[in-house]
Amino acid sequence: MSLVRFSNQLPSLFDRFFEGDVFDWSNRNFSLTNTTLPSVNIKENTDAFTVEVAAPGFEKGDFKLELNHDLLTISSEKKVENETKDGELFTKREFSYQSFTRSFTLPAHADGERIEANYEKGILKINIPKKEESRPKPSRTIEIQ
Repeated sequence: MSLVRFSNQLPSLFDRFFEGDVFDWSNRNFSLTNTTLPSVNIKENTDAFTVEVAAPGFEKGDFKLELNHDLLTISSEKKVENETKDGELFTKREFSYQSFTRSFTLPAHADGERIEANYEKGILKINIPKKEESRPKPSRTIEIQ
């Protein structure tokens, strides 16, 4: 018989460190299939917003982009099956299924009618132009009369 020591002390700083939000890997950080959501960068310049989605291993046909009012939704569903030839037996077979959905509310000065997207080298780039009236106007000299 072995004895187990029981300690009724307050949690240490080390224990509390791992209880914070940094290590909160609840469902909000995962897709419906328990895979991580792709990382996103959002850039802005005077003419447009650019959304970059890191999704290596996908093809452009795997993505679906939808704009509903001011909500831009990026989603993907990818199913990969390993094929075998006649006469082969499985000793192990793995299926791969990945899906995710990310949604972003566009600001009022974004031009949803002119959104363009392309997928290259594992990055889905979405260009969202700004409306013409919201772009900064160049300074001009006003003549005094």
